[in-house]
Amino acid sequence: MKKKILILCTGNSCRSQMAEGFLKSFNPELEVFSAGTNPSFQVHPKAIQVMSEVGIDLSKNYPKHSDQFINEELDFVITVCDNAKETCPVFLGRIGRKLHIGFEDPADAAGTEEYILAVFRKIRDEIKRDFFEFYKTEIEH
Repeated sequence: MKKKILILCTGNSCRSQMAEGFLKSFNPELEVFSAGTNPSFQVHPKAIQVMSEVGIDLSKNYPKHSDQFINEELDFVITVCDNAKETCPVFLGRIGRKLHIGFEDPADAAGTEEYILAVFRKIRDEIKRDFFEFYKTEIEH
């Protein structure tokens, strides 16, 4: 059975976009979407950059509002930031499970270009690790 997964964040510009990219790379059969409770106007350029370093193209992605998924039937709704967890909308469609797999926001990083990219890479690698674990235990089992 094909699983339908929604990943929620606040801005849908970094963490949720990276998680969506990784889940799709683990299994192209999954239906994976990401959205934000208060979406940004674009995917963060550094998120696009660090994901391209691992062969995942987010350049055509764009932030979406969580409201457009309110009536969907979803197997999983996964929040990746504390704010989205606290402000998670009430979904009217059937929801299998709600999970929280939280990460720091790399967009909050300040400093040199090298430091900021290092933070984005660290969060990218944590997202890959934790979502691969989710995939292995919840989807593939």
